[in-house]
Amino acid sequence: MELKGTTILAVRDAGGVAMAGDGQVTMGQSVVMKHTARKVRRLYRDRVLAGFAGATADAFTLFERFEAKLEEFGGNLTRAAVELAKDWRKDKYLRRLEAMLLVADAETILILTGTGDVIEPDDGIAAIGSGGPYALSAARALSRHTALDAEAVVREAMGIAGELCVFTNGHLTVETLRRDADAPA
Repeated sequence: MELKGTTILAVRDAGGVAMAGDGQVTMGQSVVMKHTARKVRRLYRDRVLAGFAGATADAFTLFERFEAKLEEFGGNLTRAAVELAKDWRKDKYLRRLEAMLLVADAETILILTGTGDVIEPDDGIAAIGSGGPYALSAARALSRHTALDAEAVVREAMGIAGELCVFTNGHLTVETLRRDADAPA
């Protein structure tokens, strides 16, 4: 059985971006192996956020490859994402990886998949993992109907996802990047 990661959510607003990941790692469909995993990380001089959902070892391989692409392309998020997606799609070893990445800088949020997809959400809100649909729905509702900032939206939406999805818990890692200074919040 593989260990799986679960829910990652990113929200962008006028002030920047916030990304949150829950801490639950599940083996199979019924055993919680860890409650405090850290699935969201800062990359490339703290200017890029990346979170994963899926098999943990696979995700760490993708983090390393993505960070190398960021270095190669001088921190250009979109270019690094496209080049990683190309490699992921073409490489026989990488194609077997069972994980997804959600990456963001202060301006852009992207979802990366092993099928070569690089998806930028229309509304600046994206989620991956088993609790992703719950977190995404909650974040959209909160963004549309409240004055909460991006960080508050991801915290509240992840809390809602944790109430609904058995693969999502309330132990969150939240990272933010400000749009104005391109520096960590």
